[in-house]
Amino acid sequence: MKFIHLADLHIGKSVKDFSMIEDQKYILAQVLAVVEQESIDAVLVSGDVYDRTVPSEDAVRVFDEFLFRLSELSVKVLLISGNHDSDERLNFGSRLFAAKGVYFCTKYDGSLCRQTLEDEFGPVHFYLLPFVKASQVRHFYPEEKIESYDQAVRVAIAKGKVEPRERNVILAHQFVAGKSGEVLLGGSESPAVASVGLVERIGCDCFDDFDYAALGHIHKAQSIGREEVRYAGTPLKYHADEVGDEKSMPIVTMGKKGDVQIELRPFRPLRDMRSLKGRLKQLLAAENVRKPEDYIFVTLTDEDIISDAMSIFRQIYPNTLQIRYDNAHTRGIELADPSKIAEMRSFPELMSDFYRQMYQQEISAEEMRLMERIAREAGILDETDETDH
Repeated sequence: MKFIHLADLHIGKSVKDFSMIEDQKYILAQVLAVVEQESIDAVLVSGDVYDRTVPSEDAVRVFDEFLFRLSELSVKVLLISGNHDSDERLNFGSRLFAAKGVYFCTKYDGSLCRQTLEDEFGPVHFYLLPFVKASQVRHFYPEEKIESYDQAVRVAIAKGKVEPRERNVILAHQFVAGKSGEVLLGGSESPAVASVGLVERIGCDCFDDFDYAALGHIHKAQSIGREEVRYAGTPLKYHADEVGDEKSMPIVTMGKKGDVQIELRPFRPLRDMRSLKGRLKQLLAAENVRKPEDYIFVTLTDEDIISDAMSIFRQIYPNTLQIRYDNAHTRGIELADPSKIAEMRSFPELMSDFYRQMYQQEISAEEMRLMERIAREAGILDETDETDH
């Protein structure tokens, strides 16, 4: 059994008002080429098909063409909804699609959707778990103790009666973390993903009964806990923090039970996303200009603000996304930023300054110990942090 794992397509997305539709079509064409050349059996899409709950007409046309081409190639498609998708809109026509081997599971209804495909080693069970909240699972199983996302997903999987001796694959769109709790964000996730990630977090051991977990939700490609529990990441760069990433599609080959091979096939974008830093004249000198069609984030180090810098840059790099400055003036502003000051000073120093400003006297050692204890209980200080007191 050989399948491609995709996620977080975000079809219809714009970056700094630049539509990514043509870039997305170009990437999906690469997927189709691999499907045709390498006898792929199935394509998995782990949520966030569209960038908006009400996608644009262009976005719908692009995805419709992609599904049609996959169907023409007699490839099975297994797809779940993500938090950016409208489960009802994405579910439209799903019964008709199923007749063509395109299987949607967009809304949790108390059961774990399953589709079984066969190869020479027997059945491979694909379980489809769309983006789900704890309250949704609790609605169907009020008798279960469900107080967190982690407990909700564990209940949903348990009710699916997965047979661990069989070959099993799950598609899920959740915030999954390993034992360390660390997940590398891509930068283009919605702010809510980063801000509530700890609340939504579920343990990767939820998927111990699965030979492969095809995850969506986090935009940076990575494995979690073990190689077979994997975020595919976005197929394109959508944020300045992602310019150094190499986007890829996992191609998974399953042999008999326990034999899982993963190849990360790099995507080749129509236009790359890059960062440039330096003085304007230096960056735009003919000998330094390359791939002018790329998407560009610019950091200018000129001390003087250049009038109409964006227009000047776009004469050479028409897809310039953003221009910022890094010079003595901007660094002075950063140093004046209270959040930056806090990063550079210890907790005792900050509390001492605060106490002097509030009470016009020095904080005592006993009061400092009390403030440190409160800070540790609140999670501001780590238990291992030591001070001079």
